[in-house]
Amino acid sequence: MTRILVGTCGWTDRALVASGWYPPGRRDPEGRLRHYAGQFPVAEADSPYYALPSARTTRLWADRTPPGFRFDVKVFSLLTGHPTRPAALPADLRGRPRDEGLRAEVWARYAEAVDPLRRSGRLGTLLFQYPPSLTPGPDAEAFVRAARERARDWPFAVEFRDPAWWRGERTAAFLRDLDATAVAVDTAPGLPGSLPPTAQVTTPRLAVVRFHGRSPHWGTGTKEDRFRHSYTVPELTEWLPRVRALAEQAEEVHLLFNNCCADSAVRAARTMADLLTARLPQQRGTPSAGRPPCPTDRAAEAGRGRSG
Repeated sequence: MTRILVGTCGWTDRALVASGWYPPGRRDPEGRLRHYAGQFPVAEADSPYYALPSARTTRLWADRTPPGFRFDVKVFSLLTGHPTRPAALPADLRGRPRDEGLRAEVWARYAEAVDPLRRSGRLGTLLFQYPPSLTPGPDAEAFVRAARERARDWPFAVEFRDPAWWRGERTAAFLRDLDATAVAVDTAPGLPGSLPPTAQVTTPRLAVVRFHGRSPHWGTGTKEDRFRHSYTVPELTEWLPRVRALAEQAEEVHLLFNNCCADSAVRAARTMADLLTARLPQQRGTPSAGRPPCPTDRAAEAGRGRSG
């Protein structure tokens, strides 16, 4: 039976920590993750996008979460074609040309660092989020295919940020050929950079939806502006038929909330989990409806330090 897992994109966001969602005594790194894992069964790990993680860190993540918990781990920025500060690279790699040889070495170190999650059964997928500058075409497909070849033994999920990828059926067929999960997204409709809520299963193992919020500043404002949104029940309810369709085709479905500002993401995740419990009671893996609700929203007290 399909497991539908609901969580958020990160658990260490400064705005979330400042919101008061974490109780006293649970605000250190270990306490935060243990508390989060008691509320939700999946999380996106965002920090590896900014710097290569260490195996020690990912072992701690595994140790601090229960069996069955899942981490979807974002891939380091250099591997997806995003701008990458020299300081984000290991010191011995900073002077090297940014070519395929460097990407191969960075991938090897990244894979070694993330491997504890895979060995512990905690790894959901690696998330390759590509920038809007990666427009569809033969060169872009070759770039993604090369990444898939490096990660040929790993679960591989792809989020495209150029809407043109989802015009027609070519992208879904391309991802099926790669055995890659197509990441569906929720953003504000009608904007130049708006992404369609295309929800297709391209590998039977996993389907992923990332809820970015419906800010009118998507694609144009600051990070805080782009992701500031509090989901309403009707907005989440309209996703239930799509989630049901994904669950009919995939072994596991991950619904991850990326709308920042205070505790907006955890509140949206809780609401979605409750809706799923009420509407799809036969599904497993959603948080218990009996747990206490998340706190009320508060204005963001700190900046968002995440890529999205």
